[in-house]
Amino acid sequence: MNDSLPTELGALAATDRPFRPEECADRARRAAALVTLPGDEAGGSVMLWRDEHSVAWLNVMPEPRDTGYHDHDGSAVGVYVIRGSVTNEGLPVGGPRRVHRYGPGDSFSFPGSGIHRMDHDAGAVTVHVYSPPLRAIGYYEVVDGLLQRTPGPADEASPESPRLLAALNRVGPDRRNAGPGGQFPRPRGRAGHRHRADLGSPGPAGQPQR
Repeated sequence: MNDSLPTELGALAATDRPFRPEECADRARRAAALVTLPGDEAGGSVMLWRDEHSVAWLNVMPEPRDTGYHDHDGSAVGVYVIRGSVTNEGLPVGGPRRVHRYGPGDSFSFPGSGIHRMDHDAGAVTVHVYSPPLRAIGYYEVVDGLLQRTPGPADEASPESPRLLAALNRVGPDRRNAGPGGQFPRPRGRAGHRHRADLGSPGPAGQPQR
């Protein structure tokens, strides 16, 4: 890893308060420009920085990964997609799912008060910035016909929500608009960033792809 990287990442993290959601997305995008990826990633999560106000993770996803519906216990998140494709959606009430797809160069954010679900395609590589750092998460699932939240630690992957997802799919088709050939349009984003710090060895398995 480039010796100057900690200094450059430290400059991105510098703040005297928690980041707003859109600031998390901006930091994720700028951090991605400092990362160099090898040709083949074994998968895993590498912590890029952590301080009292935020934490950043580089996530490499060799297999598909459905996070299920979950919250971040008050932590906002910003995500930047380096490689591959992911979807993000909130938890709807009284209407169909609203799924947004993001590809390389795209970024998005989600407030700390929200509930969301991400689906990572195999091969997706992303940077996630959480602010304040994750303390815990809450998992959502239908139990005996009722929506239930189960608290969980921040260092464990959130489980899928198959019964909740099935219930939402019965409401009606999601509100994505398919373009020519059945392809879903992607939001505009910035592509072509130069990634220049080595991925290195996977770090501790905390905060994986939420």
